[in-house]
Amino acid sequence: AALPGPAPADWVQAPLDPAVRAVLVGFDEHFSYAKLCQALRYLLRGGPDCLLVGTNRDHRLPLEGGAAIPGTGCLVKAVETAAQREAFIVGKPNRFMFDCVAREFDVDPDRTIMVGDRLDTDILMGNNCHLTTLLTLTGVTTLDEVRGHQDSDCPARNRLVPDYYVDSIADLLQVLGE
Repeated sequence: AALPGPAPADWVQAPLDPAVRAVLVGFDEHFSYAKLCQALRYLLRGGPDCLLVGTNRDHRLPLEGGAAIPGTGCLVKAVETAAQREAFIVGKPNRFMFDCVAREFDVDPDRTIMVGDRLDTDILMGNNCHLTTLLTLTGVTTLDEVRGHQDSDCPARNRLVPDYYVDSIADLLQVLGE
């Protein structure tokens, strides 16, 4: 949606849906200043009763060949900055998502493995949920980073250490095929 007029005074005149009680920020390749303004207006109108929810804090998404694009965390941070409040993150590393899935499908954490390529989201979520963790070294995280966390005396950094790692998910598929 475009901004409703040429000036900021026009932008705050657009009608708001009275039923909206939450602002959800997820991956949106069409994120715009107009959407940011609308999100802020809903949050200001609703005050603390209007929830600010983010799907995740991934700061960038890796692409082949070492390229990357901004991730959802950049959009969440923009809305948090405008609203001057922190979003409740329902995705990794928060255990909210896992708890919902575990209740619905009777998941046994002792028989579950979290596979991912990020220490600060995938591995941290697995460790927060008491799952076995497997890091894939796809270019987001390096083995040197893992070793740095492993050698640290800081408990928060130790929670970023996976149980296992593989160079590629293909390595895991090969083992599972045996």
